[in-house]
Amino acid sequence: MDVSIVRLPHAPRELPSYASDGAAGMDLALAGEEVSLQPGERALLPTGFCFSIPSGYEGQVRLRSGFARRTGCLMPNAPGTIDSDYRGELLVLLMNATDSPVTVASGERFAQLVICPVARATLIESRVLLETTRGEGGFGSTGR
Repeated sequence: MDVSIVRLPHAPRELPSYASDGAAGMDLALAGEEVSLQPGERALLPTGFCFSIPSGYEGQVRLRSGFARRTGCLMPNAPGTIDSDYRGELLVLLMNATDSPVTVASGERFAQLVICPVARATLIESRVLLETTRGEGGFGSTGR
């Protein structure tokens, strides 16, 4: 699938890319200057690129596992969704979930973008739903 990408002036030198033949996501690096986050702080990290994701698809943004393990950062909205009609810069919401400051270096690969198909639902209002064994059982109701 072809996805158009626009490089912004502050973008890293390299385009986002897949690190291996079997990688599901293309790595995203921090654009511009390094970013430091204090404990509990959130920031939007720029990638320096705008994408034209085809209709019927979305971009799912998540942290690279090694980055998350090493830094203790997380994405409060993981995975982040990039809609097919969004044309602005891809920004990643990052939160420092540790008790120490965290710095992301300029050009550091910290997140990844996965392109996925999207199914759109047509809602049909009903008075009752089909019964299932689980029924209305919520969080932890299956005993696991």
